[in-house]
Amino acid sequence: MTLLSLFPTRIYSAPLKRSGLDRLNRTLIDECDSLRLADAAGQDWSARHYPGGYTSYGSHDKLHLISSGFAALEKAIAPHAKAYAKALGYDLRGRRLEMTDCWVNMMAGAVAHGLHLHPLSFISGTYYLQVPRGSAAIKFEDPRLDRLMAAPPKRSDLPPRERLHVSVKPKSGQVILFESWLRHEVPPSFTRNERISVSFNYGWTAG
Repeated sequence: MTLLSLFPTRIYSAPLKRSGLDRLNRTLIDECDSLRLADAAGQDWSARHYPGGYTSYGSHDKLHLISSGFAALEKAIAPHAKAYAKALGYDLRGRRLEMTDCWVNMMAGAVAHGLHLHPLSFISGTYYLQVPRGSAAIKFEDPRLDRLMAAPPKRSDLPPRERLHVSVKPKSGQVILFESWLRHEVPPSFTRNERISVSFNYGWTAG
């Protein structure tokens, strides 16, 4: 008997860089705090969609273009995005990866981020500035799940590559990348301290 393993789903995880993380994280956390205080539109949007938390997604979603701190983060993430695209086998000759969106998420307690994907993007990801003990992991869903139809449940002892859902526990200073079509969510953490992260999307352009 021959079993072929086809169409892998690859998730990238790595420390952002070898040194200077504490200083960068502290600078960005301070900027996140200032942004939240000044962002009335973002506070209103968050109150409707993430009660108890804050995200700049609905108000400031291109922070890398208006902030030197987030521009520095973009520069640090770029080599990871290139390495990930290369590992996925995409031909980038004559093409350029470009961060198209960048926004802040600050969540604690029972705040959750429901199941979703990132349309009109190529690569998406999150950089973790602050991850308190007990923070929930990011949970990825098998992209074929809605096509399994009459399939029975899977065994609980299967390795991660065979499961329908896989959770990746983040750490402060870590960047996680995934293809934008991959659905994911963040369950409630029930922590007092905030999990602070920066989410982003990449597209590609010719030249």
